[in-house]
Order: sequence, then C-alpha cells, then structure tokens
Amino acid sequence: MNTRAPAELRDPAAAGGYPRRWFAAAAMMAAVLMDLVDVTIVNVALPTIRHDLGASATQLEWVVSAYMLAFAAVLIAAGNLGDRLGRKRLFLAGIALFGLASLAAGVSQTAAELIAARVVQGAAAAVMTPQLLATFRTMFTGRERGQAFGVYGAVLGLASAAGLLLGGVLTSANLFGWGWRTVFFVNLPIAVAALIGSARLVPENRERTGGRIDVTGALLLTAALVAITYPLLEGRSLGWPAWSWALLAAGVVALALLGLTEARRQHRKVAPLLRTRLFRVPAFTTGLIVQLAFAFGIQGFFLIFTLWVQAGQHYSPLRAGLTAVAFSVGSFLLAPQAVPLAQRFGRWVLALGGLLFAAGIAGVDIGAHHVGTGTSPWPLVPGLVVAGMGLSLLVIPLVNVVLAAVPAEAAGGASGLFSTAQQLGGAIGVAVTGTIFFGYLGRHSFQAAFMHTAPYAAGALLICAVLSLTLPNTAVEDDGA
Repeated sequence: MNTRAPAELRDPAAAGGYPRRWFAAAAMMAAVLMDLVDVTIVNVALPTIRHDLGASATQLEWVVSAYMLAFAAVLIAAGNLGDRLGRKRLFLAGIALFGLASLAAGVSQTAAELIAARVVQGAAAAVMTPQLLATFRTMFTGRERGQAFGVYGAVLGLASAAGLLLGGVLTSANLFGWGWRTVFFVNLPIAVAALIGSARLVPENRERTGGRIDVTGALLLTAALVAITYPLLEGRSLGWPAWSWALLAAGVVALALLGLTEARRQHRKVAPLLRTRLFRVPAFTTGLIVQLAFAFGIQGFFLIFTLWVQAGQHYSPLRAGLTAVAFSVGSFLLAPQAVPLAQRFGRWVLALGGLLFAAGIAGVDIGAHHVGTGTSPWPLVPGLVVAGMGLSLLVIPLVNVVLAAVPAEAAGGASGLFSTAQQLGGAIGVAVTGTIFFGYLGRHSFQAAFMHTAPYAAGALLICAVLSLTLPNTAVEDDGA
C-alpha cells in the first residue's frame, strides 16, 4: 500500500483532478465535526457540570463563552498562518490540540480547569476550520466545489442536531461513571481517526503570495475581544464596578484602533485581519451586524432554555436534548429550500427567517406557562419547530446574499469575518442573557427567569429581520459563495 503523502497542490484548476479529493474531504469533515458538535453538546450538560463541579452561574457562562471567544480571536490569524506555512500542517496541529484539550476538559476537577480547557478547544477549532474551507477551494472546482460546500453545510446542520441529542444521551447514560465528562471524551476517538485519515489523504496546499502575519494586530484583536466580553460576564457578580465599564469601552476603542491601523497600511505586505475595505460596502456591514445579532439570540436562548428545563423543570439531560431536537427538526424542514428561495427572493427570505425565529422563541415563552415541573414538554415543541424553520431561512443563505454585494476576490476575507462575528456574537449573547437570567433568578423561580429573559433573545432576531430588509435582493450561487 502506498502511504506517501499526497503532493502539494497550489493551482486550483490542477487540483481539481486530485484523485482522492472526496476521501480527503471526508477525513477533514470528520475532524471539524468535533467543533460543530461541541457548539451544542456542552449546553445540555451544563446543569450537571454545575452540580458536579460546584460551578457558579458566571463560570457556567464562561464554559460556553470561553470556547467561542477563543475561536473568534484566533480564526482569522490561523487562516493567514495556514496560507503561509501550509494548511495541512496547521489542520493536523489543530486536530491534535483539540483532542488533547478535550481530554483535559474531561478530566477537569474544577470549573476553572474546565474553562481553561475550553479556551484551548476553541483556539484549536479556529485553527482547523479555515484550513478546511481553503483546502476545499483548492481541491475542488466548478460544480464539485459547490457540492463539497453543500455537503459541509449539511454536516454542520446534522452536527448541531446531533450535539443536542448526544449531549443528553451521554450525560444521562453515565458511562463508566463519567457522567458529563463523556461529552468531551467522545472527541478522542474521532480526533485519532481524523488525524490518521487527514495525514494520509489530505494534500498540502498554501498561498505563496499571502502577506506576513500581523502578530501585533492579532494580539490587539484578542485583547479587544476579551476586554469586551469579560465585564459582560463578570460584571453582575462583581456589582458592576466602574472599571468594568471602562474596560468594555477600552475594548471597543481597541477594535476601532485596529481597524484604523489596518486601513492606513493596506499597501504593506501584511495579511489583513479585519479587511477594512469591506466595511465600505453597506451590505457587508449590515450583514455582519445581522450575523452578530443572530448568534447573540440563538446562543443566549439555548443557554437559558437548557438551564430552565433541567434545573427548573427537572428534566433529565436526555429529555432536555430530545426536547431541543424539535428545533433541529424545524430547521431541516426548510434547509433544502433556503438558498434557492434566497436566490429568487433575496432579503425577503432572511427577513421572514428572522421573524419566524423570533416568533418561535415567543411561542416557547408562551408554552412555558403551560409546562409544570416534570410535565410533558409538548407545549414547547411548536415554538421550537417554528424557530428552527426561521434559522434555516435566516442563517443558511445569509452569506450568499451578502456576498452578492462583495467583490468576488474578497469572498474569502468576508467569510472569515462572518465566522468571527458569529463566535463573538454568541459569546456576547451568552454573557448578556446569562446576566439577565441569573440576575432575575435571584428573586424569582427558574420558570419566571426564563420567561423574563427569552424576549431579549427574540428581540435580537427581530433586529435581524429589520436589518435584513436593507440587504441585496439577490444571492450568489452556492459555488460562488
């Protein structure tokens, strides 16, 4: 058997003939599956983690936000680094690091140790994801490229659903007495298999013309993101001291400073982080805000939802996961039609998606009035299904619609910023909704806290619907996206 590594690929046209490209794609998607599942699998295990590790409310928020924050801080720089050093090399390093971080998370004895492991997990996932996307663009051409990204999108949707269910199954099964730790240990065999498969099948590829890495900019971006999210997460427990507001303002100023710095040195041979020229395109800027608001709403909603149904309604992790799967069922109903509808109706599809998502959250909020401790979750199901339908119409075609207004040569940079915005929006959503939820919980029941907080998540989706009306009234094809 020939075990030699595939030759390095540099030209997409030539790379289209790489004979093992679909096997390589499968190996890479298996690795990134760990990241996609981890986004949702942890939510269902949060109440059990809180009980087992004695985690505070703020620490629970950090378990979710630390992952997304690290992902957002590292993603763009990791993409640039892969362009220069080799995408396969970075991808393999990301797999190994993610596996080790999952092991560390699984053996954590304190909430602080778990949060630290989640930071490393998020950074490792950020190293993997841009390498997969760039390698797909190198290995595939024409219709095959659209098919490859279509399969990736389907895997993303399936992974989100699987994470909700798998988190409940593994936590409830309590295999070997590990309890919630199995949601992290499950990554280990996947990481080993993906590492072996990717090492054997994935071709090395890089972009020789890429600029040098902006180390200073990457550090400033990381510091800015931490400065924005840290006071949002810790402010409530600390009594909102003056320095927390100053730190938040400093984070916003740091982001603006980074943007101004990059705008002034476009002529230098430095790989840009924020692609400031894209912000001159109104549709791109609006689309980025829509992505932030969407991530804010969905991550905030599922944080408080899983905490309420388990800690407040005393659902088992499995029952909570099965209830949340109704959301995924709703998304699957419209997922195949989302992009074709957007190509025909453009922004109106996104606006409808935002309205449906907000209406679904409102439906869950109304259904919460009819759910008692330990009773049937069926009053929640219609709202979850409608919210899932809104998800498909909003987020699946969002990038396709925005890219219709972005120069084709800037599509890669635009997609990277969208991924960063999604992670940052999710981290902020967890921080803000968690603060509201736990603050209200101090004086009221879990059910009252949920019903009080859910409208804030719905409001974020209504913002998405309104802003979507200013986006282009068309969409690019999947292959172009």
